[in-house]
Amino acid sequence: MEESGIADKNTPYWWEEAPVRPLPRQPLAKKLDVAIIGAGYAGLSAGLVLARERRSVAAFDAMNSGEGASTRNGGITSGSIRPDYATITRRFGEEKAIAIEAEGKVAREFLYDFIKTEGLECDFQLVGQFKGVIGYDDYEKTARSAEVLAKRLGIDAYAVPYSEQRNYIGTDFYRGGMVRMDIGGLHPAKFHAELLRVALASGLTVHAGTRVTSVERDGSEFRVVTEAGTVQARQVLVCTDGYTDGAVPFLRRRLVPVRSRIIVTEELAPEVMAQLMPRRMMMIEGRQLGFYYRPTPDGKRILLGGRDSSRVGDPAAPKLFLRRGLINLFPELENVRLSHTWFGNVAMHRDMLPRIFEKDGVVYATGFCGSGVVWAPWIGTRAAHKLLGHGEQARTAFDFRPPAFIPLYRGNPWFMPAIIEGYRMQDRIALYRARR
Repeated sequence: MEESGIADKNTPYWWEEAPVRPLPRQPLAKKLDVAIIGAGYAGLSAGLVLARERRSVAAFDAMNSGEGASTRNGGITSGSIRPDYATITRRFGEEKAIAIEAEGKVAREFLYDFIKTEGLECDFQLVGQFKGVIGYDDYEKTARSAEVLAKRLGIDAYAVPYSEQRNYIGTDFYRGGMVRMDIGGLHPAKFHAELLRVALASGLTVHAGTRVTSVERDGSEFRVVTEAGTVQARQVLVCTDGYTDGAVPFLRRRLVPVRSRIIVTEELAPEVMAQLMPRRMMMIEGRQLGFYYRPTPDGKRILLGGRDSSRVGDPAAPKLFLRRGLINLFPELENVRLSHTWFGNVAMHRDMLPRIFEKDGVVYATGFCGSGVVWAPWIGTRAAHKLLGHGEQARTAFDFRPPAFIPLYRGNPWFMPAIIEGYRMQDRIALYRARR
């Protein structure tokens, strides 16, 4: 198939209703209380808190505000943590593991309350999430996980056996799964646009298309050098993630940008949507490189995403890989066209936990590992309270040491195609063992 024939558009579906646009140029202040690097979910959430506390604060973004991951993601409010409870306990201790698990629930509730309280029109629907597993042994583990979530955190979570699976998803690909009713979906570009609206109205200045080139200590303050000039700031907050560049080399050696790619179908008949996604839930898988997918907010299309091992250009192979994955799940869609396909960067690091940390006086809020819809607003808000000295409001289990640096890495993720292919091999082996 020719690349041009894979999808009608190679731009985010979300930009149809909420296009990312340049902001009017603003004069550059000579002095600020706080300079924020990054104007995505985290930077805007932090800026909103600081502006409402009457701090002079500006956010700088190398691209248009939200042009990165904030308007390119799948819009699932999962708040997933990549390492499981046992792994976190082994690395950081049981107390930290319990706190992190509990904070996921609080962070989701914070997001839902924030959307309601601020009146953010972003098509949010608390519809629940189904997680499919590929083997019966995996189902038993997943069922126990659902029991733990229900008992320990009071989350409405339960196992779904294979015999009941089609009540939740119209496929026989899985061997059962689990449901969590505390997860929903939103329109990520609308959410960013609304967040930008309230942040600007509260007094935050956003300098879009204004790259920060360096941050230098200047006595008790900082010199923030940008393409538009230099600003003196009392405090600096870095909220870059998958688009971190050389302006913050300390962080760049710790975050690895990984492409995440999404495809969206053309509009499907109502009866097809009712068959394939009867409850309009968000969907994920238990595989190493599992897909995430969902109905679009209007309930007329299916969106599916996954990791992409390409590093340059916009090749056809990753798009075709996702299309084959969609058809494996839903053979009924073999002849359906794709309306949109695009990619964006997520940031991974060695322990895969979101993070607030401080280095040489600069505060960082970053490392969302593909779950920034929930974690970026939460971590950005907590980081703002940290700068303000608000002890209780700044409290979070994710405020601890920086992520470890990655040897031989300085921003060029040359090793990622091999790592992703290794994960795919593990998934192929797991699928073979589950089916034999």
